[in-house]
Amino acid sequence: MNPDPKLKATGKHDLLELLDDRIGERATIVCGQLPVENWHAFIDNPTIADAILDRLTSAAHRAELSGPSLRRKAI
Repeated sequence: MNPDPKLKATGKHDLLELLDDRIGERATIVCGQLPVENWHAFIDNPTIADAILDRLTSAAHRAELSGPSLRRKAI
């Protein structure tokens, strides 16, 4: 497992293009385990990260879930 994962260049551009196509047209739901404050480091390109996060957060409704894991613990 990569201890310092980064989004690949094609993924950055694909995500930005997808968000550009959807902005003002469709709702977009993003779910993940990576906290939003870590997205800039994951995207690893300040300009593209700003563009992606601007599109995602400009009219966002955020629901952050917390609490104990509901996964069944090994016995």
